[in-house]
Amino acid sequence: MGKDTLKITGMTCAACSARIEKVIGKMEGVDEISVNLATEKAVISFDQEKTNLNEIIERIGKAGYGASEVKEKKLVDEDKLQKEREIRTLWTKFAVSAIFAVPLLYVAMGSMIWWLRFPIPSFLDPMQFPLNYSILQIVLTIPIVIAGYRFYTVGYKAIINRSPNMDSLIAMGTTAAIVYSLYSVYEIANGNFHAVEGLYFETAGVIITLILLGKFLESVTKGRTSEAIKKLMGLAPKTAIVIRDGKEYEVPIEEVEIGHIILVKPGEKIPVDGVVLEGNTSIDESMLTGESIPVEKKTGDQVYAASLNKNGMIHFEATKVGGDTALAQIIKLVEEAQGSKAPIAQMADIVSGYFVPIVFGIAVVSFLAWFIGGESLVFSLTIFIAILVIACPCALGLATPTAIMVGTGKGAEYGILIKGGEALETTHKINTIIFDKTGTITEGKPEVTDILTITGVERNQLLQLAASAEKGSEHPLGEAIVNEAEKENLELSKVDHFNAIPGHGIEVEILGIPMILGNKKLMTERNISLSELEQASNSLAEEGKTPMYIAMNQKIAGIIAVADVVKASSVKAIEKLQSMGLEVAMITGDNRRTAEAIAKQVGIVQVLAEVLPQDKSNEVKKLQAEGRKVAMVGDGINDAPALAQADIGIAIGSGTDVAMESADIVLMRSDLMDVPTAIQLSKSTIRNIKQNLFWAFAYNVIGIPIAAGLLHLFGGPLLNPIFAAAAMSLSSVSVLANALRLKRFKPYK
Repeated sequence: MGKDTLKITGMTCAACSARIEKVIGKMEGVDEISVNLATEKAVISFDQEKTNLNEIIERIGKAGYGASEVKEKKLVDEDKLQKEREIRTLWTKFAVSAIFAVPLLYVAMGSMIWWLRFPIPSFLDPMQFPLNYSILQIVLTIPIVIAGYRFYTVGYKAIINRSPNMDSLIAMGTTAAIVYSLYSVYEIANGNFHAVEGLYFETAGVIITLILLGKFLESVTKGRTSEAIKKLMGLAPKTAIVIRDGKEYEVPIEEVEIGHIILVKPGEKIPVDGVVLEGNTSIDESMLTGESIPVEKKTGDQVYAASLNKNGMIHFEATKVGGDTALAQIIKLVEEAQGSKAPIAQMADIVSGYFVPIVFGIAVVSFLAWFIGGESLVFSLTIFIAILVIACPCALGLATPTAIMVGTGKGAEYGILIKGGEALETTHKINTIIFDKTGTITEGKPEVTDILTITGVERNQLLQLAASAEKGSEHPLGEAIVNEAEKENLELSKVDHFNAIPGHGIEVEILGIPMILGNKKLMTERNISLSELEQASNSLAEEGKTPMYIAMNQKIAGIIAVADVVKASSVKAIEKLQSMGLEVAMITGDNRRTAEAIAKQVGIVQVLAEVLPQDKSNEVKKLQAEGRKVAMVGDGINDAPALAQADIGIAIGSGTDVAMESADIVLMRSDLMDVPTAIQLSKSTIRNIKQNLFWAFAYNVIGIPIAAGLLHLFGGPLLNPIFAAAAMSLSSVSVLANALRLKRFKPYK
């Protein structure tokens, strides 16, 4: 199954994106397609044995739109430059049309407005020289139509392709005004001076001008919705200093390869990801984590592309380049999120697919109804044009994606990476959060606190044998024991036999001595009595320490207690979540006494202790079976199944790649305050989407009946098509402006 992203051109409203989804969705082999109007991109999943990208691009072309593959190594500034060109072009078109529209409106309306300071010249008086008056209007209208030619080429092409869009409505409305006006000019030329009342050139000209202004404002505002990703893209340096044979060479960033030795001086940006070989410094990694405090770096530490080297000079080896760097992965993740759709958008998508044909039908029916009802052709035509012009499928299409773009971009600024619209929407429904203990609530860097032995076993002997056994283990408790032995300069022995027992401990043989190291459950399973040390182990557990039992020759030999410090942010974050009305639980493979001691420190009541890694996802299932919406927060490989099972998986960024891959949200910092912030960001974004959708629907539901003459039916005014065009242009801009309010979002402190 292939998955590709295409850049789409020629879309003007939600009807366009709905049309592409409908056409491509019907193709054999296409599994899924999501077209985003705001980002102008389509994400397509398809069976490569049944179809290919060229066929899909060709089919999009036949539907009346342009499509091209988004290349991985695309220049980061290209999209920005294209947007800037588009904005300049729209401004030029608006300026040209405005230069001619203002005098056109003045000439057309001047004779009706008594208070004008500069009256219309007598040779243009519509009562005395109607032909002069009408020909000047034609001359002024032609440049405006040329400036807005795309409305006609795109709009009528869409009609021919049976996929009418917003441009089709504008094209039909203004064409009706111009054609009727040209007929009136013909009548004037034949001596029917009363036909001067049927000139609608100023209506068509001003409509095109106002809509070009709306498109310009929309393009500018839309550009601001993706500022976050542009900032990320702009962070990467363009060159790097590579050391070869002791000499420094400045090379383009694209030429840096894995294994190259790179020099970074104070004040310079790190060009690619790598490991420090020489030097000490502090590095500002706020672009990755949102954390403003610089991180100290020494030999062996990781450095990341686009982070800022503050005060020291370092040499490091490149380990990840190009699209594999952490920054590139973040950009890719944010781009995918911004291009995705939230389930809440489904209703708008369905409406958009039928919107334009329905509006055209309403316009035709209203025109006929008023005309048959006894109104003049001019009156009925005004109704027809006003309906076509006021209807706005753009607002519907932009309501959801713009809010998602701003919301996910804002999250990225604070080191909260939300992987898509669905994750963003589901997060605000969460009512239960499960935290893993080690490395999530706690620092994940446990230290040995106590070493207890039975009579006949020396302390150092127990530590030396335990550290020798744990040398091959990757468990945090094992690492703590090994670190303690190294601190005390104990020489480790060779392990003759090693067997890991997941979730329980390990079984080894050292110097001919069979040993078992693990938790209480393992000792019980192996029928090893703990009576000599049971009271001491209970006391340790009550203090929040994790006792590791060590047995030699099937008899308990001692306990090494390890404690993991609770993160500074854990208590505050859990308090905040509980104040938001969420139920908080903790899950761990640790024994119940130790788990409850840690839980008590941070204010958690519900504790799921002694849970094996493979059973963590089952615990999540149990809570889901009770009807709860569950979020799982974890950082380790053993958390991955639970992260995937949860309604929302939240991975701590300092954790493993597997955990991050399984998660819906990645927190780049190890700060648990980012959990309530992510939930609040989700709530703010969904609230914004609902506001956008409400106003987009309300605008059309109210605007179209008014344009159809509802108020006039009850003695009120008739809506002038010019005002209808202004309202339509402002509707899209208002939706975008509302989405931009999310940029004011602030995380919890």
